[in-house]
Amino acid sequence: MFSHIVVGTNDLKKAKRFYDATLGALGYGEGFSDDNDQRRRYVYRANTALFIITQPLDGQPASPANGGTIGFTCQSTEQVDRWHSAGVANGGTSAEAPPGVREAAFGSLYLAYLRDPDGNKLGALYCVPA
Repeated sequence: MFSHIVVGTNDLKKAKRFYDATLGALGYGEGFSDDNDQRRRYVYRANTALFIITQPLDGQPASPANGGTIGFTCQSTEQVDRWHSAGVANGGTSAEAPPGVREAAFGSLYLAYLRDPDGNKLGALYCVPA
């Protein structure tokens, strides 16, 4: 559905450590440097999309989207838990309720939420089979 997601950071080193750990828990490789126009950013590649962390291009401080959440698909409840643990261990903070099952109109979801070191809200989701 999407081609790429970009989140801003005020501390690229701290953000890279966090995302290397959390996205590594989901099976993605370490972010690679993409130097372009004298700005630093890191790119994480999936089969059909990119996730990018960068310092804001306008030179202003990065700030999280109010009401926004970026969700990552997981293959099991254990993978959701590994993602959450990796995030907390690498500078993130747990957000909302602890990881667990939430009931939705279309079924049961196993979810966990984090805030990255810059305050961006992230989620990991596993659709529990009926």
